[in-house]
Amino acid sequence: MLVLTQYKSHSLQKHLRDGWTIFNPEISEYIIPVPPQMRTGVSWYSGTADAIFQNLYLIERSNASHVLILSGDHIYRMDYAAMLQFHQEQGAELTIACMPVPLASAGSFGIMSVDDAHRIREFHEKPENPKPLPNDPHRALASMGVYIFNADLLSRELQADHALTESSHDFGKDIIPHLIGVHNVCAYRFGGETGRVTPDRYWRDVGTIDSYYEANMDLLAQIPPLNLYQPDWPIRTYHGQNPPARMTAGASGHAGKVVDSLLSSGTVISGGTVRHSILFQQVQVDDKAVVEDSILFDGVYVGAGATLKRCIVDKNVRIPPGERIGFDAAADAARFTVSESGITVVPKDYRFLTPRTAL
Repeated sequence: MLVLTQYKSHSLQKHLRDGWTIFNPEISEYIIPVPPQMRTGVSWYSGTADAIFQNLYLIERSNASHVLILSGDHIYRMDYAAMLQFHQEQGAELTIACMPVPLASAGSFGIMSVDDAHRIREFHEKPENPKPLPNDPHRALASMGVYIFNADLLSRELQADHALTESSHDFGKDIIPHLIGVHNVCAYRFGGETGRVTPDRYWRDVGTIDSYYEANMDLLAQIPPLNLYQPDWPIRTYHGQNPPARMTAGASGHAGKVVDSLLSSGTVISGGTVRHSILFQQVQVDDKAVVEDSILFDGVYVGAGATLKRCIVDKNVRIPPGERIGFDAAADAARFTVSESGITVVPKDYRFLTPRTAL
């Protein structure tokens, strides 16, 4: 099976390079990061199907029999080997991972109807009136945007779709509806008992600032809906060679305090208070500073007496002493991005012009 990734940021490229060096090309294990490109004309990717089409040569060169296609903005855990086994046992040509979603939000997804043999009989992309499950009038069966194609079918369909000028070149809008009733298209239920992953059934689309923020806050629940600590299913990334996280008293003698939070290595809480927050590597929170309901990326420094609430602070930002962010929406919006729900995002390497006075 070929796994094709298309990166849009240095961070993702670094994650693949540093966290996924476990593969050995000599036994046909590899990841190829492919930047967006224009291989078929003068346009960038014009849809999800076109993105794969413009890299079809890599799939064909690999001689892969099956192709697994994933979305890059979803948070979940799945044993794809179990899904592939299901695909082969069903004799499917395309298998779509699916899960029930509330009917009220089903219009944001591809919604399907499935028979007792797991075959998809209907598929509608983002319908205005989603069809509920037969045994549950309050939920509908939604596509997760996770597909396993037989490689030969994928190649034929992408080439045929590319030739259609009226197509939007999207899997959900164009490719999949065309295959229903013509080919053996099956639904794989997410969160079953098969495979090595604990069936927590957690899945989130993090395509917006608010959804990204909420997915991170989910990890701070007393019993998190996504288990990060399953010993036989590690979540791979790269952790630098940093010292352990540390709490100590600040210059004033004020003790550092951490409540319901996640701290990465190299973090130092020096007399500050951190509540219900996530701190990445090498974050420093100085004397009497308060960080609450926030996400702080690598290398953020929070000066003495500064206060942050409901913030996302990107890498290498130095918050001046006494600064307040997350308390005045109008003032925050004048300097930063503020989401619909009021999350303030401070961009990477932001430089404050006029530091406030420390408390």
